[in-house]
Amino acid sequence: MALVITDSNFKELLESGKPLVVDFWAEWCGPCRMITPIIEDLAKEYADRVNIGKCNVDDNSEITQQFGIRNIPTILFFKDGQLVDKQVGAAQKPAIAAKVDALL
Repeated sequence: MALVITDSNFKELLESGKPLVVDFWAEWCGPCRMITPIIEDLAKEYADRVNIGKCNVDDNSEITQQFGIRNIPTILFFKDGQLVDKQVGAAQKPAIAAKVDALL
């Protein structure tokens, strides 16, 4: 299952030593709901190797502002604590999985 990423646990996850994938979304966002099953699948598939989770932009303004999230869904990909890739807008599972694989 995808992690719930919040202003309070983001830094800890970023520093965990595992790559981190954060899906910025909101309840009212149609395209966000379309990629939720993809994020859930990837979270299961990569559970031992990558932290994958969702961050509700309405509830977590600190990290939303920190990374200048203006459009959702936006997926950020972190390796070694650094932002290395970004996907803005909905995408198919193979495209997102390829970006996750690049973190390993």
